[in-house]
Amino acid sequence: MARRQITIFGGSGFIGRYVVERLADRGWTIRVAVRSPRRANFLKPLGDVGQIVPVRAPLQDEAAVQAACEGSEAVINLVGILYETGKQSFGEVQALGAERAAKAAAAAGAKSFIQISAIGADEQSHAEYARSKAYGEKAVRDAFPEATILRPSIVFGPEDDFFNRFAAMARLSPALPLIGGGGTRFQPVYVADVADAVVAALESRSAKGQTYELGGPRVYSFKELLQLLLATIGRKRCLCSLPFSVAKLQGAILEKLPGPPLLTRDQVLLLESDNVVSEGAKNLADLGIEATACEAIIPAYLQRFRRGGGFSTAEV
Repeated sequence: MARRQITIFGGSGFIGRYVVERLADRGWTIRVAVRSPRRANFLKPLGDVGQIVPVRAPLQDEAAVQAACEGSEAVINLVGILYETGKQSFGEVQALGAERAAKAAAAAGAKSFIQISAIGADEQSHAEYARSKAYGEKAVRDAFPEATILRPSIVFGPEDDFFNRFAAMARLSPALPLIGGGGTRFQPVYVADVADAVVAALESRSAKGQTYELGGPRVYSFKELLQLLLATIGRKRCLCSLPFSVAKLQGAILEKLPGPPLLTRDQVLLLESDNVVSEGAKNLADLGIEATACEAIIPAYLQRFRRGGGFSTAEV
């Protein structure tokens, strides 16, 4: 029996590698559409010979996007950026890019389209990241009405950009910043649960045309997450309150560097709003998934940052 084919845009990224592994186990032939196929070669051992095929298809290249979708029964768009660099703008990647992928999937006759968005996607948001995610959702719905949209909160796992970044900072710095006082609330979701949600949405007819918000079993403030991090790695650091206004000034400088070491102005704007599952929203449970707690996962992959001895924090 011929294998079903699926195209995954951004399949070599943080979430993508987990999605690819699960779909390979289910027998799909996977076309991994990325900007640099060479950097996606590490995925090939996750499947049989020829089962996982990286192809060059940046979302800015309409012809390449169309070619990547040809013959695929389903298409998944995982592409997203945390900050802008060169031609990689929020609008181009997260709005127009999502639209190109959805239109190409529809033109190719795909039966399913899954779009990874984000909690907080809002056309009225002050943050360009959140606005572009909302525009992308609307464009996807217009092009592929039965698309399933998944909106995760902050995603954690071995390759994440949150716990790893602040753990690395704690190894070198005597203090960690509580942006805006640390009161912003998050509902961190495990990357493997997000990947399971993608698979569940793909396999469920009832998920077509639906939007799901994905969060973990507990809501934490930003301050509580930093305290959890420090407790996990056994380091004593001051937690220094940093007003949003000051953080924006710092972001204006740091965002000019390649790979901003902390936060850009746009990321600070995101922190002005909570990032939790909305009341009444469809969620992981509606996809049959039990959410995994941070405390069960982060100690293993943050081990390299750990230092022996006691733990305490101080606030200034």
